[in-house]
Amino acid sequence: MFKKLALAGAIMVLLIGIAGCAGNKGAGNAPSPAAPAANAANAAFNDAQTKLLDSLQPLPKATKQYKIAALEITLANPFWVTVKQGYEDAAKEYGVTVDVLAAPKENDVDSQLETLKTIVNKDYDAIAVSPITPLNLVPGVADATRKSIPVVAVGNNIDTEAAAKANATIKAFITSNFEDQGKLGAGFIANKIGSGKVAIIEGLAGAAQGEARKKGAQETFEANPNIKIVSIQAGDWDRQKAYNIAASLIQANPDLKGIYCANDVMAMGVVEALKAAGKKGQVVVTGNDFIDEAKTSIENGELDASVAMSPYLFGKGGIILALKVLEGQSVKQDIYWSPVALIDKDNVKTFDGWK
Repeated sequence: MFKKLALAGAIMVLLIGIAGCAGNKGAGNAPSPAAPAANAANAAFNDAQTKLLDSLQPLPKATKQYKIAALEITLANPFWVTVKQGYEDAAKEYGVTVDVLAAPKENDVDSQLETLKTIVNKDYDAIAVSPITPLNLVPGVADATRKSIPVVAVGNNIDTEAAAKANATIKAFITSNFEDQGKLGAGFIANKIGSGKVAIIEGLAGAAQGEARKKGAQETFEANPNIKIVSIQAGDWDRQKAYNIAASLIQANPDLKGIYCANDVMAMGVVEALKAAGKKGQVVVTGNDFIDEAKTSIENGELDASVAMSPYLFGKGGIILALKVLEGQSVKQDIYWSPVALIDKDNVKTFDGWK
């Protein structure tokens, strides 16, 4: 079984460059695909993709027309739209078929499980899943395991202990280090303000990535004796809820200096609240995911920074891992890491084309 994310092996984090995954290599059945033409001028993305593909060697070659299902969290978030693009482009590249499905909302755990159960009862050769919480898809993965349908996890995994009890098996896992993402975002704020009051707006309570980002941010702030955390609240990945939280925070704490948000959707709500109150220049805000709107906001001098990973490579890596399993290739690592970077006004132009 896989180790829990917080205890997983070596972590590679970048501040302004990109580090890929160091994996075991072998003679591949297919050459490493070239980076998409749209990103030909983007050295950061190309380097990240090359290193991820190196870690996944030997790259698989489809010997039949496999049909793969990919179950995401929600297509209402631009991050998961880009993951979908990664799935679909990789499916074309590797000669397989993929159907991408998702829950209507980021907190709709029941709908996501029902969708997985429907998938299991169809004629898919493999399934890629991104659970909303570590527990909500365990029964569906157990159903797939009983039917000998291989499942890989993308971004988020199911809980190890719950999976063992349910006889639910994840064959491979590609992710990013979410705790370090929180550390990067909070560290940026701490370096900018030096001292003062800060707040954390986490995602959906119980969601693995949100909990890890919150933990990383909290530990980073608490390590600085000159910084005081005045609030940690769940924004449920929702822009309006984050707006409301920020509005209340600055009213109760007029000397607030920083807010770390566990994703960019919430960070954009916070930026709007600060602008409405005439406070944006007084509060440093960081988000997570580097969605297009966040990039534009950074360029415009509004959002201060975002912690980026590559959702596109999540999807591409998910297809490759599923195909490796289907073709009987050994998966040589428990966890494959996608890159992480901190992006602010000083380096945002170097990430044109990042996805």
